[in-house]
Amino acid sequence: MKNFLHNSRHKTIAIVCVLGISSAYAMPKNIQALRKMYLSPKSQWQKPQVDSSVLWEELSALPDTPPYPESNPYSLAKAKLGERLFFDPILSQSKQIACATCHDKELGFADGRSVSYGHNRQLGKRNAPSVVMSAFGKEKFWDGRAKDLESQALFPIADPKEMAYSPQKAVKRLAKDASYKAMFKEAFGSDEITTERLAQAIATYERTLMPKNSRFDKFMKGQFQALSDKEVWGLHLFRTKARCMNCHYGASFSDESFHNLGLTYYGRKYEDLGLFHTTGNTEDIGKFKTPSLRNVVKTAPYMHNGLFPHLRGVLNAYNGGMFHPNANTKELEDKTRKNLPYPKTDLLLKPLNLSSDEIQALEAFLKTL
Repeated sequence: MKNFLHNSRHKTIAIVCVLGISSAYAMPKNIQALRKMYLSPKSQWQKPQVDSSVLWEELSALPDTPPYPESNPYSLAKAKLGERLFFDPILSQSKQIACATCHDKELGFADGRSVSYGHNRQLGKRNAPSVVMSAFGKEKFWDGRAKDLESQALFPIADPKEMAYSPQKAVKRLAKDASYKAMFKEAFGSDEITTERLAQAIATYERTLMPKNSRFDKFMKGQFQALSDKEVWGLHLFRTKARCMNCHYGASFSDESFHNLGLTYYGRKYEDLGLFHTTGNTEDIGKFKTPSLRNVVKTAPYMHNGLFPHLRGVLNAYNGGMFHPNANTKELEDKTRKNLPYPKTDLLLKPLNLSSDEIQALEAFLKTL
C-alpha cells in the first residue's frame, strides 16, 4: 500500500475501491443479542474499542435546537437575513458566486466536486466541506484557520480564488440596497451594515443547518424499528471492531480535532500540509479536521482533497489502515523542505480486518445518520 502513494491519485482510488467488495451478505448469529443490547440504556452498552488516549463521548441524538454562542444569540430575523446572504451572489466581485455555489442545499450543502470552482472558474485546492453541523465545534476549515463560525463566514468573500472581493466592499454594496438595510435593522436594531453583523447573520443561518429526523436519531429516541438488523450491526461495528469512535463520537460524530491520514502528498503535485499552514507547528504537518459524519451519504466526494468518490472506497481505505508512507532518499535529502520533518500518519489508524459483510453493514449504518 505504501508504494501506491508514489503513483497517481487515480491509481490509488482504483486500488482501494476494489478491496473487500463482495455481493454475498450474511448476518451475524448474535444479531438479536446485539439488538437487545442497543435497546437498553447506553450505560449498558458494550464499551467502544478506542485507544486509551482518546477522551470519547458516547454516541447520541442531536439536540432539538443547535447551540448558539452568547456573543451571537439566535433570532429569527437574523437567521432569515443570513439565509438571504448565503444564497445571494452579491457578496462576490462578479456577482455570480454565492456561499451556496459551493454549499448546495441539494447536495448536502457541499457541491459534489473534488475541489470547487470559484472566481473566473479558478479551481480551489480542497474539497468544500458541508455546512451542515456548523453549530458544533470551534475551529473551521480543513486547516482550522478560522477560530469560529463568524470568522469563517468572511474568509470566502476575501479569497481570490473564491469570491475575490472583500468584506468591506461587500458591506458598502449591501448598504446601497434598501431591502437589505431594512433586514439588518430588523435583525440588529439599526440599519447599520458592518462586517461583524454580516458575519453574525451568515453564521446564525448556518447554525440552523442540522439533519432533521435521521433514522439514527429516531432509534436513539426510542423508535427502535428505525434501524434494521443490518444497521444495528453496523452501529455495533462502528463502536467496536471498526474503531470509528477514536475520532467520530458524540452527537456530532466528530472529535472536532485534527489528524494525519497519510494523504499529505509530501513533496508532490497535490501536497497539502493542512493544519501546519495555520499553526506553524511541525507536529501539525498533514493534519486535517475530522468532519462530522452526519449526512455523510450526501456529501461525496470525501477527504480534504475529494480523493474518494464513494463512501465504500473510504471504508476500504480505513479497513486497510489508511496510508503510512515513509520518506524516500530523495525526499530526505531535499533541502528545499527547510528542515520540515516528514509527516507521520496518526497512530490511531490500524488495519481493521473487516469482512466484506462487515463493511456493508458499517456503510448501511452510516447512511442512517
